[in-house]
Amino acid sequence: MPTNYGRDLLHKEPAITDALVAEHGLKPDEYQRILALIGRVPTFTELGIFSAMWNEHCSYKSSRLHLRGLPTKAPWVIQGPGENAGVIDIGDGDACIFKMESHNHPSFIEPYQGAATGVGGILRDVFTMGARPVACLNLLRFGSPDHPRTRHLLEGVVAGIGGYGNSFGVPTVGGSVNFDARYDGNILVNAMAVGIARTNEIFYAKATGVGRPIVYLGSKTGRDGIHGATMASAEFDDKSDEKRPTVQVGDPFSEKLLLEASLEIMANGCVIAIQDMGAAGLTSSAVEMGAKGDLGIELDLDMVPCRETGMTAYEMMLSESQERMLMVLDPEKEEQAEAIFRKWGLDFAIIGKTTDTLRFVVKHQGVVKADLPIKELGDQAPLYDRPHVASPKLPVIDAASVPPPVPHGQALLNLVGSPDQCSKRWVWEQYDHLILGNTVRQPGGDAAVIRLGDGPKGLALCTDVTQRYCEADPVEGGRQAVAEAWRNLTATGALPRALTDNLNFGNPERPEIMGQLVGCIKGIGEAALALDFPIVSGNVSLYNETQGRGILPTPSIGGVGVVADVARTVGIGFRSADEAIVLVGETTGWLGQSIYLRDVCGRAEGAPPPVDLDAERRNGDAVRSLIVQDLVKACHDLSDGGLALALAEMAMASGIGATVAQADSQIPVTGWLFGEDQGRYLVTCSEANVAHVVSFLRAQGVAAVLIGRTGGDVLALPDMQPVPVADLKRAHEAWLPAYVAGDGKSDGEGGR
Repeated sequence: MPTNYGRDLLHKEPAITDALVAEHGLKPDEYQRILALIGRVPTFTELGIFSAMWNEHCSYKSSRLHLRGLPTKAPWVIQGPGENAGVIDIGDGDACIFKMESHNHPSFIEPYQGAATGVGGILRDVFTMGARPVACLNLLRFGSPDHPRTRHLLEGVVAGIGGYGNSFGVPTVGGSVNFDARYDGNILVNAMAVGIARTNEIFYAKATGVGRPIVYLGSKTGRDGIHGATMASAEFDDKSDEKRPTVQVGDPFSEKLLLEASLEIMANGCVIAIQDMGAAGLTSSAVEMGAKGDLGIELDLDMVPCRETGMTAYEMMLSESQERMLMVLDPEKEEQAEAIFRKWGLDFAIIGKTTDTLRFVVKHQGVVKADLPIKELGDQAPLYDRPHVASPKLPVIDAASVPPPVPHGQALLNLVGSPDQCSKRWVWEQYDHLILGNTVRQPGGDAAVIRLGDGPKGLALCTDVTQRYCEADPVEGGRQAVAEAWRNLTATGALPRALTDNLNFGNPERPEIMGQLVGCIKGIGEAALALDFPIVSGNVSLYNETQGRGILPTPSIGGVGVVADVARTVGIGFRSADEAIVLVGETTGWLGQSIYLRDVCGRAEGAPPPVDLDAERRNGDAVRSLIVQDLVKACHDLSDGGLALALAEMAMASGIGATVAQADSQIPVTGWLFGEDQGRYLVTCSEANVAHVVSFLRAQGVAAVLIGRTGGDVLALPDMQPVPVADLKRAHEAWLPAYVAGDGKSDGEGGR
């Protein structure tokens, strides 16, 4: 990281040396590209601007070649990737605006502020486009529970997410939490925000018109977050704690004021273009607005509101202070817009203008600190076709070759109480998931469901990825991540409409890591195309490594589905005794890469289950049709832990037991119970409707079989001693609160 250049450099900037260039994350050939582009040695401020715009986090120089092949269009897509967030038409003149982004590196260094500002940044991406945020979600990955920092990081991240979202006043309705030693030195904090706007009232970042004022909105600029985007584009080492100054500090109360003021000036017709100041702060927001509109931008940094004295042009251009936005203003509405922002107690300053020069000019104290071609800052960023190798194919595990190390009943108890599969209630109870009063189905199910306004319409929302599948077979893992999100939305009765992604990987300069990224993108694209589930926004987070050890490939998927009537959605809990239980989809007993094989047998091996995308669509469409017809009382998709764990989760959600018989004696019972074949659901229905439900599914070409009935207070499965539902719940709820309390664990940095 560059040295902390402070006030002593106000009048004397450092010489541009090879060492300084390297400290800015620019490689020698990239610096030569800069020299060729501008025909001279850059100023110190210009070097910082190039560092911000050409780092991996902002330029996608390793991934954008492959991202171009993703399906991003559909009749209901209003705006795909390339804006602050994606936009889809959800009917009745309403649009859903949403995106997912990462704050991984900051959250490892300073978990509370890193996670909090991750939430703040993604909320701004949504309301900058004119949407009122209605929900947040997240996907969190932590290191081994035994690692001395894991508890500290978990507590800090959860507190940061809750502290920001709760104070801002938006419900956090869903998420995913896993633990693995591969995240010991590099946790993942992916935040997703969802907002609603009218389709004819969406705002974009493209600047138009020459000579129009550029307005700085929101909080004052400080030195926090300088080089945050560059830091997010580098591996960690044993000096990562020294990067704390690059972590931003958030203020959710200021963000709430910024939301209300922004929506008010939008409603009053003041806004020509608007852009969140996120990664790379004032630099990226100004460049993107001008470049998208084929205009130049001229900034006078003397007018930027600062909360610290003596800030240099370099510092102001690279600061990532939070709760700030940039706007191109209708000149005739200047007084009105300023009055609105002053009313809300926020800074409003005209700091520049649009020009017809296609130059990005930055002035400070009467001196030109930067004069660069604005289009080329983005368009001429390096684009790499990095060498990549496909992951080797792994052997298929024969379920008959997996002897159970413990009785199946004990295995089930062990799984429901394991770190990955235990209840995450302790996490989501730190969040306000009910604020705004529209949460219909809360965390803990397949997907959250929220109501929109006073009518019956709603949204189903989820975040998903199975990272062990992605490492074992990146293409199959990418397909499964999308299919899992599609199933989770479908299981509520929602029609999946679009997705956002957050591609978290290690160092792309290593061919095997780049191969994982390329493979996962290929699989994601294939599934999104086959399921009519376009990708409308996203984020790429690379260099998630510490001292050469990369994370598991983790392409997070955020899914959005539309619900015609929230009253017709279903949850995972059994509704009553004497319901028929129907298994939907083909079962082969696939144990490769399963949770059972890993956590019960200690064997993290084998090929992951294949994803049949035609079957996924056929099965899901049929299940959704049954839900919409009110023929299904409960529904749960089968994923980690297979049939046994899904049945346990349905029983625990309701307190009602079930008795189940094996439907296919040709499949080894361990595989039948714990196999993770894809494209499957469990549905329950009344005894009177079971024959119709099964025949309807089969008529659609969907495998369906009656396997049991609900009732009693135990879960009775084949080759297993009946397990009391109360024992399952006790095991399920115990691990996480005990872990956070430090029961039986070394406090490490997590002690309080």
